[in-house]
Amino acid sequence: MGLAALHSDPTGLDNILATWIWRGTDSLNRERYSHTATLLQNGMVLVAGGYDTNNGPSFASAELYDPASRRWTATASLNTARATHTATLLQNSKVLVAGGIDGNDFVSASTELYDPATGTWTATGSLNTARYGHTATLLQNGKVLVAGGANGNFFASAELYDPASGSWTATGSLNTARAYHTATLLQNGKVLVAGGIDNNVISSASAELYDPASGTWTATGSLNDGRAAHTATLLQNGKVLVAGGLDTSNYFVLTSAELYDPASGIWTATGSLNKERYYHIATLLQKGNVLIAGGWDSNFVSSASTEVYDQANGTWTATDSLNTARAIHTATTLQNGKVLVAGGQDSNYSVLIKAELGYHRR
Repeated sequence: MGLAALHSDPTGLDNILATWIWRGTDSLNRERYSHTATLLQNGMVLVAGGYDTNNGPSFASAELYDPASRRWTATASLNTARATHTATLLQNSKVLVAGGIDGNDFVSASTELYDPATGTWTATGSLNTARYGHTATLLQNGKVLVAGGANGNFFASAELYDPASGSWTATGSLNTARAYHTATLLQNGKVLVAGGIDNNVISSASAELYDPASGTWTATGSLNDGRAAHTATLLQNGKVLVAGGLDTSNYFVLTSAELYDPASGIWTATGSLNKERYYHIATLLQKGNVLIAGGWDSNFVSSASTEVYDQANGTWTATDSLNTARAIHTATTLQNGKVLVAGGQDSNYSVLIKAELGYHRR
């Protein structure tokens, strides 16, 4: 095969010569973890809420990252301080923020919308059930599915947000109550929920599918390993990659990874991570591979290590380390293909203000 053929092949010379590196970028205006980061349609990144001290109160500040200038600028604050909430980009370009733990350490039912055109937040309909540690998924019909979470107990309840009416309505409940699980929109429009912590404070191996057409959940194949605080990424081939997480049965941090095939409803093991981790991040890269970075290890030490999953051969390759070890941070793939990592906690539980950019250099 000639060089021209290799260069045109995204799994050939481009990947052979590419080196993943991390470089510092402008620091956040405020240190934070358990916040959210959302890529807006205009290419900027909205970061909202979080904690700024270990076990401190949540706060309401929000800020925007501009990839062109590599600078953060303050934007309007949330109406309600919150952390461990969710943020979902709607089809109308607004961002829906829901639930979380407020500044008084209460679990919130409030939700609000950020309008990038005005840079302001507006309250919208409240959740039927206050919750944190839940998931929020944008459905193909434009509605948002919120599922599970906790408020003293772990929930099986789920509800739908309708942007047209600004209201929440109950939908079918999960078969298993859970929090700190994952939810992934499949190519067929269904939502796959996997793992999480159940009411026995045990990491679950169960998985289930939500059908928007019927508003019901049905069990699907179980994970090979029960796990919580893991990641789930939809691959370009339609399968879902789940990686790492915490097995609370014996407080064991996982290196295992597995793939869900929607056609068969079965999970199969794939290559294991090079390092055990939970509360890490996973982001789909433009060439279809998956980047994993940071997280806590079995010694409660936050990691700077990163690795990339090659979906073609099912293996992980260690790559350049983050400049700052971190967990409970965010990662956002920008429109230019770079990955923005922001905030989190280091091994001393110090809250981070630093941000950095990852990208390929040839």
